[in-house]
Amino acid sequence: MELPAQREPNDVWRDISAHLRRIVGDSTYDIWLAPLVAHSWDGHVLALGAPSRTEGWVSNRYQHLIAACARAVAGTDVRVVFAGDAHPDAPPAAPNLELCNAFNPRYSFDQFIIGDGNRLAHAGSLAVAELPGQAYNPLFLYAPPGLGKTHLLHAIGNYVTTFSGGVCVRYTTVEAFTNHFIAALGSRSLGRFKHTYRDADVLLIDDVQFLASKARTEEEFFHTFNALYETGRQLVLTCDRLPQQLLSVQERLRERFESGLVAEIRPPDLATRVAILRKRVALDRIELADAAALRLIAERVPDNIRALEGALIRVVAHHSLTRRAIDLELASDVLDAIYPAHQPPALSIEAIQACVASHYRLTIAELLSSRRTTRIAWPRQVAIHLARELTDCSLQAIGQAFGNRNHATVVHACKRVSERLVNDPAAVHELEELSSLLRNADSSRPG
Repeated sequence: MELPAQREPNDVWRDISAHLRRIVGDSTYDIWLAPLVAHSWDGHVLALGAPSRTEGWVSNRYQHLIAACARAVAGTDVRVVFAGDAHPDAPPAAPNLELCNAFNPRYSFDQFIIGDGNRLAHAGSLAVAELPGQAYNPLFLYAPPGLGKTHLLHAIGNYVTTFSGGVCVRYTTVEAFTNHFIAALGSRSLGRFKHTYRDADVLLIDDVQFLASKARTEEEFFHTFNALYETGRQLVLTCDRLPQQLLSVQERLRERFESGLVAEIRPPDLATRVAILRKRVALDRIELADAAALRLIAERVPDNIRALEGALIRVVAHHSLTRRAIDLELASDVLDAIYPAHQPPALSIEAIQACVASHYRLTIAELLSSRRTTRIAWPRQVAIHLARELTDCSLQAIGQAFGNRNHATVVHACKRVSERLVNDPAAVHELEELSSLLRNADSSRPG
């Protein structure tokens, strides 16, 4: 398709955005890209405009993708700029001290899957959203990256904006706070900077661990925190660790972080991970040929919700490119290279010895001794047999582990056990019970 210079900008953008919608999907397009409008088109440069509150985010996140779609549609090189970038010779604009308050509508309490690992954090966040400044102040959420801290911040913002008319909600990251502070110092607009943050009724602050080693920013943050807290306004903070673990942050700030509710978010269990994927599939209207594919994804990606959803996106992308059904086979093919199936560690000979000795009420020393009484010989043969069956150890290694016996002794012990199993149901039961104990104990250990 050709996009000649004389075409109207809106017509050009309509063709490009249709291609863009197919790439990113309806939900992402409707949230972030549908509000874009075309300002100008000269045959090579497309200038777009976005709502001021989201322009920076959309430009950083999607500018290269929009340009790629434009090139694909036009068949030639196209440069995409946003309104603020359209005139490079214009004088620099004043520092933008607006906060990002365009809360992602997908990050709502309805879309948050509750499990044992995040129940307290969810309950605390909902209480704060319902009664800002009255429930838990401050609310401090901590967890490793990718477990839902930012989701809860946006959920609070969405809830308060929707149900608490007239309440001023601000969201920022510590990195953005730092950049705004530095820009305000440089432009001598510190008063405006302070007003921007301190007039908030609810201030949501992401990633406070990045305050470390920023002395002037930390000082300003401390005063902002106090100004809001002392007037009964709500603060919600997220971090990747507990307040007392922020060793490079001033003690007085750590104490304030701990003065409200401190809630941990732990990695989701398997059932919660499957529920998260089901919610995402329903939200994005993804057609599954086999729901077992979701369980496979959940098993392969155990520790990070962001990575979990990324794995689903990867499977869906392969489905789109190859037209293969989204089933167990496709999920396995896609994930094998990145998230290979977990192979539990093999049982150790020491674990087998301990289990067998306990079962037959022997000591480890008796089991490994040279004594040949029936009370000891049979349990020793059983332990050797299990070591042969349940570990990858060589005959020589097994023999050495049982009192430096040679491999012939190991073969003999295994043969004696096999012969007895043919005619002795009690022995069969003993071996089955011991094997079950060992496998269950191994599967319960962290991998």
